[in-house]
Amino acid sequence: MIPLLDLKAQYASIRSEVEPAVLRVLASGHYVLGEEVAGFEEEFAAYCDAKHAIAVNTGTSALHLALLAAGVGPGDEVITVSFTFVATASAVCYTGARPVFVDVEPATLTMDPAKLEAAITPRTKAIMPVHLYGQMADMAAIKAIADKHGIPVIEDACQAHGAEYKGRRAGSIGVSGCFSFYPGKNLGACGEGGIVVTNDDEHAKKIRMLRDWGQEQRYHHTMKGFNYRMDEIQGAILRIKLRHLEAWTEARRVRADRYSKLLAGSRSVRVPIAMMDRRHVYHVYAVRTHDRERLQHSLRSEGIHTGLHYPIPIHLQKAHADLGYRSGDLPISEAAAREVLSLPIYPELTIKQVDQIAAAVEQDAYVS
Repeated sequence: MIPLLDLKAQYASIRSEVEPAVLRVLASGHYVLGEEVAGFEEEFAAYCDAKHAIAVNTGTSALHLALLAAGVGPGDEVITVSFTFVATASAVCYTGARPVFVDVEPATLTMDPAKLEAAITPRTKAIMPVHLYGQMADMAAIKAIADKHGIPVIEDACQAHGAEYKGRRAGSIGVSGCFSFYPGKNLGACGEGGIVVTNDDEHAKKIRMLRDWGQEQRYHHTMKGFNYRMDEIQGAILRIKLRHLEAWTEARRVRADRYSKLLAGSRSVRVPIAMMDRRHVYHVYAVRTHDRERLQHSLRSEGIHTGLHYPIPIHLQKAHADLGYRSGDLPISEAAAREVLSLPIYPELTIKQVDQIAAAVEQDAYVS
């Protein structure tokens, strides 16, 4: 059996580092926002080429606080995409603002800059592209339109740790960038976690206060805040994992390249497109197929687990029916939602297993 993700294998590879760190935190008696979290913030900021990093409890919280720091609130609009995890839109709704969706580019499945300007209204308070599957959106084009209209860009980089656009790291181009450390991410906690990176001193100050009940100092609450703090155990674990991230990323890229070579010209699937000016970090290796259910069943019968990222775009989710979108409004997003299928990809996946999976995909093409 080949799983979609193997967190046990990752843990086994760093167990000798993680367990002493966790025990050290337990013995310290300091469990929330201590030295480990502060150390991780400093190290992750440096990794992203950003001035500040503010650790929080989830990636969704990171998005929420970044939006609040940008002044987003009730009655405002935030332009984003529908082909992403629901948390992107939920964070906008938490502020009282309305998510406004634009379609994605067919090649990258990230925000289509050509559709962006038409969506801007006097109520637009932020633009939030999603760096889907580990590849950054076309930030130069998006930023040019945003700057023309004086609108801040917040990067949803929750799937893009270490990704790059023309040599610049994810999270360092917009006014802020938001990351998730959900266990399955390229840099995952042993639990939940998130972070905001920014070069803006005022945004950083506001986000630090908002994550800890709006306190400027203990028991002095200058704004209404939240309990979005990261705990020390996650900070300690993430510091260790961050030291391995580049090696893990390159392992992902090697495996993705192997898939793409083996499946080039496939009769069964279309492989993901990695843009030449970007460093794709392959949080997900999503192929596209016109008969996904059959292919998924065929692979499962061979002991190969796959995933769906994402089968229903947000604008067609029942929970967001109040936004008024209908089927056909975002045709590229809707087509992708019908066709994408995620194949296993993680550093511990062997090249032999990649070859086995690719062969099973091609075998399905010949028996269909």
